[in-house]
Amino acid sequence: MKARRKKLTIANILNGLLIVGVLALIFNPTAKAIFIRGLMKIGLFQPQLSRPANDKKGNTLPDISFQDADGRILNLSDQKGKVIFISFWATWCPPCIAEMPSINQLYIQFRANPNMMIISVDGDSDFRKSLPFIKKNDFILPVYKVLGQITESLQSNTIPTTLIIDKSGRIVFRHQGAADYTNKEFIKYLSGLSFAKQ
Repeated sequence: MKARRKKLTIANILNGLLIVGVLALIFNPTAKAIFIRGLMKIGLFQPQLSRPANDKKGNTLPDISFQDADGRILNLSDQKGKVIFISFWATWCPPCIAEMPSINQLYIQFRANPNMMIISVDGDSDFRKSLPFIKKNDFILPVYKVLGQITESLQSNTIPTTLIIDKSGRIVFRHQGAADYTNKEFIKYLSGLSFAKQ
């Protein structure tokens, strides 16, 4: 009888822990992000390079400007000739939080490459939230906000959204949702774009 009671108690404790874990995943963005990041490490949430960008007509570099926290303006149309990686994200978005370490790592790896630019865009345009988030997580990639209206060809209503624009100004990659951008195939793809001739 005692052994049965003990098993029920252990089972109840495990059930309770499972319920708490599920509730944390539902209501806590950080817990969700950690869970998604764990899934990335086992090979899920990889960027799909074989999928076309599915862009609207034109496919040219839009005339849009970004501003960093120091007030410096970056005009996208002036960056032709570079490969541009753009990530739209927000601090309240668990998939965004999950993929940020890989984007930061990508920035570290490619920041010295003069043919490459990595732009991390705060979807809420609120540096009061995004900059403390970047600092708290020891990320070094710069954060930008959009000046003016963003074109539909760049971003939909889904975050995170990641784009790659090639040297000629064409959007060649679009991914919505979290992804591990430190994936070897992705790094090889990005490196190839940066060394490709226009």
